[in-house]
Amino acid sequence: MSLTSQLKNRVLELYLRFINNEKAQQCLHDSINLAKQDLGNIQNNIIPYPELTSGQKDKMVTSERDDIVFITSRFRSGSTLLWNIFRNIEGITSYYEPFNERRWFDKDTRGQHVDATHIGVDDYSREYDGLESLNENYNEDWIRTGLFMDANTWAPEMKSYICELINKANGRPVLQFNRIDFRLPWLKQNFPNAKFIHLYRHPREQWYSFLTDKKLMSKDNVETTYRDAFYLDVWCKDLAKHFPFLDQRQTPHPYQRFYYLWKLSYLYGEQQCHQSLSFEQLTHDPKHTLTELFTLLNIDNKHIEQASSMLKKPNLHKWRQYADDDWFTTLELECEQNLTTFLNITR
Repeated sequence: MSLTSQLKNRVLELYLRFINNEKAQQCLHDSINLAKQDLGNIQNNIIPYPELTSGQKDKMVTSERDDIVFITSRFRSGSTLLWNIFRNIEGITSYYEPFNERRWFDKDTRGQHVDATHIGVDDYSREYDGLESLNENYNEDWIRTGLFMDANTWAPEMKSYICELINKANGRPVLQFNRIDFRLPWLKQNFPNAKFIHLYRHPREQWYSFLTDKKLMSKDNVETTYRDAFYLDVWCKDLAKHFPFLDQRQTPHPYQRFYYLWKLSYLYGEQQCHQSLSFEQLTHDPKHTLTELFTLLNIDNKHIEQASSMLKKPNLHKWRQYADDDWFTTLELECEQNLTTFLNITR
């Protein structure tokens, strides 16, 4: 037996001894019971000492502003297009991907690279100039862990970070995220008067855009050649704690893991957001789609013409270059059946 195997066996032996220890089991049991205790229906009411509470009722609370807009979308769904539309409207500060690991507020880390597919964009970061203080609350782990947050999740650093962006915005703040799909309940709880916009794209088109090397990752060998470029494996690893079918051991095919994430993101967006719109709607009928969106957000329709001119109709059905309908349908149907079973059980 190799030294590595001996070490693994020894670690496993120690772990099992720890788990089976009566005191360890009792501590674990007590911790679980403490975490499950009901705190009761208690609220933070104002205390009866005027000198301590003067001005509290009238002070503006950032998170309660009613002009905040959050955009949620998956990677490669056209969210950069939507962000860029808001970026070019006077009186709006539109923030691109605030959680991105390039740390837009840090000139030493953000770099100058711009994705060639982001037409009409020459930088992502000028709105962040002068906001170096964001570093105090920024946590790069937000891109890979804790991707699911219910309404009661305790995340004061994240809230402070977002509030700082809102406070420093010149005019109305619009924040475009690709990492809040499963954090929407928390955001709605903490920013109750904000407007939430959900953008989605046809999953097959999105998958085709998702693959950085389509020849390498062809339909016939993608299970063994898949190379992660847009955090699919990272997201599945973290979210498998909540949705076990995302575990690669349970779902080895990358398109099925992708489809599961796409569908779950779609369901959360539809349920939690004030308006859901598709990439196809936005690009093929921009005036009508933007009119509805701007009406919801109380944005002057005088901006419709300029905003519409920024959108170009993409070619649809590119996914057919990758695989035929039967290939996709077979994989998607299995996912849909499993989703139905799982969501019916957990409701």
